[in-house]
Amino acid sequence: MVLFSKSVPALRGLRSRAVSYEGGSYLLSSCKAAGSSDHYATCAKLSEDPVKESSPSDMLIDSFGRLHTYLRISLTERCNLRCQYCMPAEGVELTPSSQLLSQSEIVSLANLFVTSGVNKIRLTGGEPTIRKDIEDICLQLSNLKGLKTLAMTTNGITLARKLPKLKEFGLNSINISLDTLVPAKFEFLTRRRGHEKVLESINAAVDLGYNPVKVNCVVMRGVNDDEICDFVELTRSRPINVRFIEFMPFDGNVWNVKKLVPYYEMLDKVVAKYQGLQRIQDHPSETAKNYRIDGHHGTVSFITSMTEHFCAGCNRLRLLADGNFKVCLFGPSEVSLRDPLRAGAEEDELREIISAAVKRKKAAHAGMFDLAKTANRPMIHIGG
Repeated sequence: MVLFSKSVPALRGLRSRAVSYEGGSYLLSSCKAAGSSDHYATCAKLSEDPVKESSPSDMLIDSFGRLHTYLRISLTERCNLRCQYCMPAEGVELTPSSQLLSQSEIVSLANLFVTSGVNKIRLTGGEPTIRKDIEDICLQLSNLKGLKTLAMTTNGITLARKLPKLKEFGLNSINISLDTLVPAKFEFLTRRRGHEKVLESINAAVDLGYNPVKVNCVVMRGVNDDEICDFVELTRSRPINVRFIEFMPFDGNVWNVKKLVPYYEMLDKVVAKYQGLQRIQDHPSETAKNYRIDGHHGTVSFITSMTEHFCAGCNRLRLLADGNFKVCLFGPSEVSLRDPLRAGAEEDELREIISAAVKRKKAAHAGMFDLAKTANRPMIHIGG
């Protein structure tokens, strides 16, 4: 089979091979990219036709054969920052607390997913660390049989003092969001203070042995694109994985294509300054393009949600704080798991609801200009 790419010339007409990985089928191929023998890309493409037959008992497999083993759980809609791309300055209307999932409901639904094959859970928000029961949630989730990874994405404001206990209770992977290394710019972007607290949390994570400590940076033209190489320096002597994320359109930010810095442009900045940049082989369901720089202890990644989507290998599902289930970050479709759970639904009934939603998942999300016009929740509600 031949793969085609409009965005990367080196991938045009590239031959691929079929492989199986953890129950899923993928089309993979390695190729020299960007004219450098050091750069390799992993490519994946779904068949245009859905899989004709799949096990009806497996609720995690969609109609295109994608196995979903990764569940993102938003623990709260609240946040102690007001990041410009995440929510309006005045905030957003919050769901009444009585309509949010309780700790026991979160654990119950998580257990349902894990017993069905999910092996990774990521806790998001809002800001997950502001939940008073965050330690207990981590402890209960980490004890679920079959769960291999319990991760969290956090803004790092209150993380440093809580992280030792969170690690003790089973949190074994951490992503910390930081879009600038300049304190004044941090206040502009987040509309709050706390830059030094985020740096403290990154240092605490390194000291506690998290490897890698992932630092998420949303890159915006004219705002922080001049700091790309400054962020790369964080990887020089510490096990930090800096993840540069393309600016994405969501309710809560004003979508302006001029703000988008494409992956290849970010990469060019890194290539221009650093020698020995090497492409790292990606996991089939990896969302990032990963690189290592000779002599650096950490790594650099690029998440190309807008310019080169990774829908073909998507293995992610989302459970929102209000109990709604979402199969695609960029799709508006949701179904409530909270309501049937509170109505006393049996596990088999919940599995049927989940399975039906997963089967309706589309092959790929819309293009970035269509996404900008699509009605969707603010990022603060979805959790990324």
